[in-house]
Amino acid sequence: MQDIESATIKRITWRLIPFLCICYFISWLDRVNVGFAALAMNADLGFSPALFGLGAGIFFIGYVLCEPPSNLALRKFGARVWIARIMITWGIFSGAMAFIQGQWGFLSLRFLLGIAEAGFFPGIILYLTLWFPAKYRGRTFGLFILTTPLASVIGGPISGALFKMHGFLGLEGWRWMFLIEAIPAVILGVMCLYYLTDKPENAKWLTKEQRDWLTSTMRAEEAAQTHDHGTVHLMDALKSSRLWLLGLVYLGPVIGLYGLGFWMPQIVKGLVQSHGITDPFHIGLLTAIPSIGAAIGMVYWTRHSDRTGERIWHLVGPLMVGAIGMVMSAYMSSPVGGMIALSIALIGINVSLPVFWTLPTAFLTGAAAAVGIAIINCIGNLGGYFGPQLIGIVKQSTDSIQIALLSIAALMVLAGGVALYLGQVREQPMPKAAPAE
Repeated sequence: MQDIESATIKRITWRLIPFLCICYFISWLDRVNVGFAALAMNADLGFSPALFGLGAGIFFIGYVLCEPPSNLALRKFGARVWIARIMITWGIFSGAMAFIQGQWGFLSLRFLLGIAEAGFFPGIILYLTLWFPAKYRGRTFGLFILTTPLASVIGGPISGALFKMHGFLGLEGWRWMFLIEAIPAVILGVMCLYYLTDKPENAKWLTKEQRDWLTSTMRAEEAAQTHDHGTVHLMDALKSSRLWLLGLVYLGPVIGLYGLGFWMPQIVKGLVQSHGITDPFHIGLLTAIPSIGAAIGMVYWTRHSDRTGERIWHLVGPLMVGAIGMVMSAYMSSPVGGMIALSIALIGINVSLPVFWTLPTAFLTGAAAAVGIAIINCIGNLGGYFGPQLIGIVKQSTDSIQIALLSIAALMVLAGGVALYLGQVREQPMPKAAPAE
């Protein structure tokens, strides 16, 4: 039985994770490449720091509004069709960013891009819970979310290099960046229709023994969850304070992730331009440095969490490290000290994310999982709206981002405190569905 289990998990991992990671890589790149575009776009189109922060963050308004219905649609139509739809439409809108002429086109397309991409990340999290038993989810989510720092490592230099196409066919380099980086989303969206399988029982690429083991294991886990927590229906989940507190916890690292993500190229440029480093490609290489440490930390920490079975302290520890890095970043002005501080911040933020996602998937199933995970992601992604905008407003008002970084650090500390509280109450059962009359 152990041989079947290990062979099945290995087969599923190699079948799904590389493809989904590539999809998420393109998703992340198309979401944050506006930060690199800002190195030239802001001057070309006359965007102020506050306007850029608003445009970077308004993506998440469309994203949050459409995420719960998008996750329900994924549950209804299946991952194969719905993820394909998401990728193709976001590729179209992302490519259209190459043709913006002013602030209204910028704001409108960022908003539409958020609508198009809504449901992708939580949909993948939900999809993976159909294929991986609970004890494998920490490392599985870690491998998937590992794409975030790797996208910065690889995507930063790529985005910077595409600036060198400036003037080709009369287009600025940042316009070519948007156009070229959007094409893979459409191609991968079409591939989803042929590559993904909606349910384990339909996986012809598994042997019959592997399918039988997986389906029986997943059904047994769902039955155990029902026994422990009651039959958790949609309204039961929405009434649970834990759902909303989990969203608050997620808000902490996400506001730091996107606050730094969208502004990282400009922050790094500010650190090194006094040393004569202004080329977008070189800045792209430098932005990759903090993400390398984050990638290494995620692999080790998620495996350690799975091995020990402990989740809360494996979440709180990185949140505190991220907060410390944010505080250091607020006071460091030298290139070396600033890059070290940014590295510490990003390591803490990124390492906390996969461990966090083991918590909501532990007690939500069915439609409650589809909407509950989406709602948690919605609350967290409000940080994607407020983080970039906070930095933009503070920078425009004070010509410094120190206050913004300290505020984000405080929110991460608060998230850690809420996580500790949840650790005290996690063993209490979810509210059970009322019996039918």
